[in-house]
Amino acid sequence: MIKLIAIGASFGGLDAIRTLLFNLPPENMVPVIVTLHIGQHSISHFIGRLNRESRFFIREAADKMKLKKQSVYFAPPDYHLLVENDQSITLSLDEKVNYSRPSIDVMFQSAAWSQGPGVIGVLLTGANQDGALGLKTISQNGGFTIVQDPTTAVSRIMPQSAINLFKPDSILPLENIAEKIVGLIGNQHCKL
Repeated sequence: MIKLIAIGASFGGLDAIRTLLFNLPPENMVPVIVTLHIGQHSISHFIGRLNRESRFFIREAADKMKLKKQSVYFAPPDYHLLVENDQSITLSLDEKVNYSRPSIDVMFQSAAWSQGPGVIGVLLTGANQDGALGLKTISQNGGFTIVQDPTTAVSRIMPQSAINLFKPDSILPLENIAEKIVGLIGNQHCKL
């Protein structure tokens, strides 16, 4: 049973994440966690705009927050976002990974280790290799992995790094990723 969607992006990620979220129906949608390379820059304006335009409840993640269905949680500036076994969030100031905090690898790996095959990992556009190893960890723990087709990405480095590291379950243009996620979730009902 799918329990969580984890999305990572970097350069070009604002528009890519917005497009993906707007193509996902909130009905019966499991929680979504997002790490976007933002360094120490605030994303409150972006989150506010998404909340005005989207049908999800979108917020910046807080430490110990419990994940809920039909909600999207963004890693806050300069914090790693980790998912615990009880589907709560832990924020960390540990060292940067791949020159990034928040790090996509850290989020993906914690989701894989805590939720196992219940994770769909999605790696979008980006200008470094963060996320590739974490997405492979999701695959190794039985989760489903989706990579944006590098030819459709603003920056192809991040999705191409994952493709070079292992064989993702799906490599899709951005506009087809939501449909794949909906198909994977099917008619199951989230119990969060």
